Amino acid sequence: MKSKPSLTLDDCKKMSTACEAEALRNGWNVAIAILDDGGHLLLLLRMDGASPANAENAVQKGRSAAVSRRSTKVWEDRIAAGRLSTLSMPIMSVQGGIPLVHQGECVGGIGVSGVQSPQDEQIALAGAAALAS
Repeated sequence: MKSKPSLTLDDCKKMSTACEAEALRNGWNVAIAILDDGGHLLLLLRMDGASPANAENAVQKGRSAAVSRRSTKVWEDRIAAGRLSTLSMPIMSVQGGIPLVHQGECVGGIGVSGVQSPQDEQIALAGAAALAS
């Protein structure tokens, strides 16, 4: 039987703290979602000023990254390049979701929503970097 790493609550807290710090440093109010490799929500943080829609979008971005094992920017780029069949896939194709990889295995995803999509991804990457450290 194969064994693989999995996220702990401490991992999620460490990542959400790093994401929140990046958002605060830039004056951004966002929602941050961390999900396991099956796309199940482990932690959701909605900063003051972030809307309920931001929370749902963050979850969908994180779930999409976790289950597809790709950043949501990949899906956004494919649609922009004309691959419209991607729209029928059960994923959110808006930048701001990234898969979390540890020891070569996808262990989950982080999704962020609340500012421009590249900024959402910037925040998510800060969380992923915290997991790697």
